Amino acid sequence: MEKLLRNYEEEDVLNLEIDFISEINLNNVTFKNCTFHGVFFDKASLSKVDFVECNFINCDLSNKEFEEAYFLKNTFNNCRMLGFSYLDGYLEKIKFKDCSFVYSNFSGSKLKEVIFDNCDLSSGSFISSNLKKCEFDECIFGKCEFNNTSLKGIDFSTSNLDGIVCDLFSIKGMIIDSYQAHHLVNMLGVKIKEF
Repeated sequence: MEKLLRNYEEEDVLNLEIDFISEINLNNVTFKNCTFHGVFFDKASLSKVDFVECNFINCDLSNKEFEEAYFLKNTFNNCRMLGFSYLDGYLEKIKFKDCSFVYSNFSGSKLKEVIFDNCDLSSGSFISSNLKKCEFDECIFGKCEFNNTSLKGIDFSTSNLDGIVCDLFSIKGMIIDSYQAHHLVNMLGVKIKEF
């Protein structure tokens, strides 16, 4: 892979099956229609990198910081993304399935048509994020923080919100079930009197 990237003058990598990335600088590289199988990105530098129509299967992007990165039409299946940092970035038409995002940070990022399916977002952060047409299905949000992030119209009814941290602005208009409503009311310090 490293040798291959040195030969790309336009810094584009197209239509490859990738199962190993060594210690390499991938800054300013665009990956299009690539599939990553079991790749550990621990030694790769990934600033200003673009991923378009790529698939990530059983990959580990833990503790990776993506600065000014762009993700479009990608799928992530069974990926480990602990401490993943995606500050002020842009994600569009992405599907995360069975991924772990514990301690991940999406603060200031724009997420459009992003699906989180059976993902663990515990202790994550969505501060001042912009979420448009996002879906959270059967996710875990223990100690996940949503502040200054509108959740209006987003359905959380199949997810576990125990321990979620959010402000009044953020929860206004979110879709939840009756059990979750009871939990959120308690979180806000409101006491419910039983009859």
